[in-house]
Amino acid sequence: MNWLTNFVRPKIQALVSKKEVPDNLWLKCPNCGAMIFHRDLEENLHVCQHCGHHMRLDPVKRLKMLLDPGYQTIELPKVLVDPLKFRDQKRYTDRLKEAQSKTGRQDALCVAHGKINGQAAVVACFDFSFMGGSMGMAVGEGLLAAARLAVLQQAPLVVIPASGGARMQEAILSLMQMPRTTIAVEMVKEAGLPYVVVLTDPTTGGVTASFAMLGDIHIAEPGAVIGFAGARVIENTIRETLPEGFQRAEYLLEHGMVDMVVHRKALKDTLGRLIDLLRRPGPGAEIVRLMPAEDRGGLRTGPVPVPGAE
Repeated sequence: MNWLTNFVRPKIQALVSKKEVPDNLWLKCPNCGAMIFHRDLEENLHVCQHCGHHMRLDPVKRLKMLLDPGYQTIELPKVLVDPLKFRDQKRYTDRLKEAQSKTGRQDALCVAHGKINGQAAVVACFDFSFMGGSMGMAVGEGLLAAARLAVLQQAPLVVIPASGGARMQEAILSLMQMPRTTIAVEMVKEAGLPYVVVLTDPTTGGVTASFAMLGDIHIAEPGAVIGFAGARVIENTIRETLPEGFQRAEYLLEHGMVDMVVHRKALKDTLGRLIDLLRRPGPGAEIVRLMPAEDRGGLRTGPVPVPGAE
C-alpha cells in the first residue's frame, strides 16, 4: 500500500495534473451580476450580453475598435512632474509611478491618428484606470497636441472622455487645463474641422465643464454617467430627491444635453457616417464660409479656405 501511495500515485498525478486555471476567465457584470466568459466579453466589446451594460474599456482596445488597421499613436509632450510637491496619504510621484506601472502608459490620455471607415480622424481617448482618468497638465498638453495634429492633417478631432474630473494632486495647475483644453477645441473649430465627443462612463467634473461639452456632436454610450457634481452632492445641496436615471445618458438625451445614444457595436459606423456628412461640402458651404466664426454654431462643411490662398 505504501508503494502505491508513495510512488505510483505521485507519478500518475504528475502525468495527468491539471494546468493552473487563470483567475480572470470569468468576469462578473457590475450591473446585473451575471458571470461572463472572458472570450464572450471580448467578442461583445465588453458589453454584457445579458443586460447590455457597457463596461469601461481600455483605450488601446477602444482605438482598435474604432480605427481602421494601420492607425498610429503619437508621443505626448512631457510636462513637469509634481511641481507642487503634493502629498496626501502618499506622495503624488508614488501614485504616478503606481498608475504608470499598472497601465503601461505615462498618463491618462492616449492620442492616435488614422481612419474611421475610411474617414481621416484624430482620436484622443482617456484611460479611467489611470488615476480615474483625471485631467492634469499631461492631459491638457495631450489634448492640445491632438488639436494641433488635427489642424495639421485637416482631420476631424474625436475625443472620448472617461474621467472623474480635474486631478486634485495638481490643484490650480489642473484647473488651468479647463481653459487650455477649451482653446484646443477652438483651434479645431476655427480651422473649420468637426469636433465630436463620445461621452463614456463616467464623464464628470472639470472635464464635463470644459472640452467634453463643446462638441459639434455629442454621442453617449448607453447608461454612461455624465454630469458635473455627483448626484449625492446635488441632493444634499438642494435637499430634494433627483429623478430616476438622473445624469445617465438616456436622461440627458431626453433633455437635449446629448445628440444621440449609440451602442458600442454601432459606434464606429456612426462616427464614420457623421464625419463623412460633416466633411462633405454642400450647397451652403460658401454661405457658411462667409459667416463670422461665432455665428457658424455647430455647422461644419469642411476646411475653411484661407482667402487669397491657392
